[in-house]
Parts: sequence; C-alpha cells; structure tokens
Amino acid sequence: ALFGQTAKQWKNNNPGKNKNYINHTDTDEGSTGKQNKKTVDVIIPSYRPDKEFGKLLHRLEEQEYRPDRILVMNTGEQYWNKDWEKCPLLEVHHLEQKDFDHGGTRKKAAGLSEADIMVFMTQDALPATDTWLQNFIDAMKKDPEVVGGFGIHYPYPGCNFIDKRDIEGLFQGFGSDNTIFYMEDKERYEREEGYRHVLAFFSDNNSCVRRDVFEQHPYDDVNFAEDQIWARKMIELGYKKVYCPFAPVYHSHNFKLSTYFARYYDEYKGLYEIHQYMMAQRFRQLPRLWVRQVRGDLAYIRQQPIGKKTKIKWAIYSAFRNFDRFVGGTLGGKYHTYSEAKQKFLDKHISQQYKQRKA
Repeated sequence: ALFGQTAKQWKNNNPGKNKNYINHTDTDEGSTGKQNKKTVDVIIPSYRPDKEFGKLLHRLEEQEYRPDRILVMNTGEQYWNKDWEKCPLLEVHHLEQKDFDHGGTRKKAAGLSEADIMVFMTQDALPATDTWLQNFIDAMKKDPEVVGGFGIHYPYPGCNFIDKRDIEGLFQGFGSDNTIFYMEDKERYEREEGYRHVLAFFSDNNSCVRRDVFEQHPYDDVNFAEDQIWARKMIELGYKKVYCPFAPVYHSHNFKLSTYFARYYDEYKGLYEIHQYMMAQRFRQLPRLWVRQVRGDLAYIRQQPIGKKTKIKWAIYSAFRNFDRFVGGTLGGKYHTYSEAKQKFLDKHISQQYKQRKA
C-alpha cells in the first residue's frame, strides 16, 4: 500500500458508508459521434527517452479515439531522437534540466493546449489497449462535476512479483467499474486519514483532466506529488474524480535495490506535504513495523510457485527493501521537523529528486 490503508481496506473497514463511491458502466451512447467528440491532447514529460518511447508514440497513434496532439516536454535536447518527429501528432518542446519540475513543467505544457481534455502520461507508461483513450473520455463524461480521472496500471511482464502484488492490490481497491469519488461528509474527511488518502489518490502516469478547470486550478510548482496535491485541492473544492479500470496502461519498475532508500525518502516527504502523514512518529517504532511487513512478505513468498533458493533470495530482498522503506520513509516523513541546515544536508546526500534537479 502507498498509504496507511489501501482503498479496498478503507471500504472493507467502513461497511455501509460508501455513498461516496458511485459505480457506473463504461457505456456512453453517442460518445464517438462528431457532435460529442472531445478534443484531447496527451502531455508527456521526457528525460533521455529510449527506444521504447517510439513504441509509446505508435501506440498513441493507434488509438481508436485518436488524440489531437502529443505534447512532449523533453529535458535535454542532446538525448532526443529526431526520427520520432515523423509522428504527425507530435509536438516537442525542449528544456534545460534546471528549468524542470514535475508540477511546473506539466503546467507549462497545459498552457500550450487548447483541447477539452488533457491526458497526462509518463514516458515509461504504455497504453495496454487501443480503446484506452476512448474509455477514459467516456468515464469523464459520466458526471459534469468530474474534473479528473485516473486509470489502472498493469505491471509489465517481468515485473518482480512483490511489486506486482502491490500494484494489483492498490488498484483492485478502487473498484472494477468506472467509479466516481467525491467528498460527501466533511467531518469524516477531517477525521479519517484513510478516507483522505483514497479521495486524494491520483497518478500522472495515467490520468486526464478537464482543461477549463485546470486553467483555473493548475498544478503547483513542486518537484513531487503534483498530481495528488491537485486532486486533494479539487476534492476539497467540491469537485469529483473518476477511476477508470477500462483505461489501462502498463507501468512498473524493477529498480535496483540500492535506489529505494532515496525513493522512499522522497515519497514520504511528499506524503507529509499532502496528507501530513508519517509512518512513524519515533524511530523506535520502526523495528515492530519492519517485522510486521517482512512477515507479510514472507507469507506471500512462501505461496509462490518458485524454488527454495529463489524464495530465500526474495526473503533477503524483502528484509533490505523494507529497511529502506521504514528508515528512508521516516526520515522523509519527519523532514518538516528538521532545521534548515539538516534539511539541506539530507536532500543533498539522500534525495533522488534533488540529485536529478542538480544533474
């Protein structure tokens, strides 16, 4: 789980309290007709894109509901392959590393768009079907108060099975149909942390927003979690979001184990900025949390149809990765309590986001 509770856990713990979840089918008669057709721009920040980027462009061109433009905000022109510009939908804008941030760069791209709907993706996500965009647009039409939507992620073939478990568990919790989320009970929203997390979850790896609303309420100029900061603001302003499991992308990573300490530091630093969430108030709480998480992983590993040596390998992996999760994540979550000098020291020596900005 990315937060204290997954969406599924929150629903299971709140039987009879789910009026905020409105299930719909994905049909929308006449949605493909010319009179109802929404214009769509796809926005993709890129950094040193590899050969898979060409596959992404091709997959976007093949969509049954074809986007009007693909706006790419590319950092580092020297790494760009000009052959990609043969794509008739592509419009690329190059920028320097010092000018990039996750919120501001996407906001700049949005300023170049005149489409009704803007779809945000990342270069490492890939639409899984040729109806991906059609289903996204249909979901956005379900309610005039829906201002943003996010779609399901599928792990890529070859994704390690611990990440595969976590990805599948996260999105299963949001439902099996198009589901609209909004804040009906303000008191519960202020009281229940899990409820706030569910309503604020949003992912720019696979999301879409209404441009007219985004122009009034754009992303903040931030280097992490710009999507969830925006979603929380929209929910608090009374708007709605939609989850669309019929708009899938492949998106997963097999990161090196050595990178996770920095990744968790940045992730939980961002989660505190959004939700004021910390996994632990004190470091002495971490051994108990670590043991509980590793035991859960070991129970899952034992169930897998793999050999004994492979199970031992993944048990060791779990031990080290969860150390990084709880120690790195707690350092990031407590960031606001540190002096300015300590914040700068930790960012310089740990933060992946900091190193990317300074590259």
